Amino acid sequence: MPKHYWLTILIVLIALPLSAQEKIDWELLAKVRFKTEYIEDLGAYYLKPKFSGAVASLEGREVILSGYFIPFNEQQMFFVLSRYPFSSCYFCGAAGPESVVELQLKLEALRKFRMDERLTFKGTLLLNANDLDHCNYILKNAEPYEP
Repeated sequence: MPKHYWLTILIVLIALPLSAQEKIDWELLAKVRFKTEYIEDLGAYYLKPKFSGAVASLEGREVILSGYFIPFNEQQMFFVLSRYPFSSCYFCGAAGPESVVELQLKLEALRKFRMDERLTFKGTLLLNANDLDHCNYILKNAEPYEP
């Protein structure tokens, strides 16, 4: 076979894992430690995350995650995917910040989802340790995913 044939096969084999989505779970996202830090401007303490190497390696990659949909503030388009239903989620004080992922939905993915609807989304995982206006985990360009 010609050399360029083998080169093409090699490039495809290398590129496939780089472009594939990776299914992740809540146990992986729980691999984070928190350090309490005081923010003088706010006069308050917050939990600053230190992500594990396994989690940090996923930053900027397309991932797939299932959980419970929570429309936290529909007017501001602030939605989260939670490990637990609303009655047990982080915002109710029953779980930690590692149990929610902020969904930044693609515009074409916007539709009416029900509170606590069990859904799967795919999107680009971003890790946030400093911006208090956002969750520690963000799924950017998120859209519903059905295998």
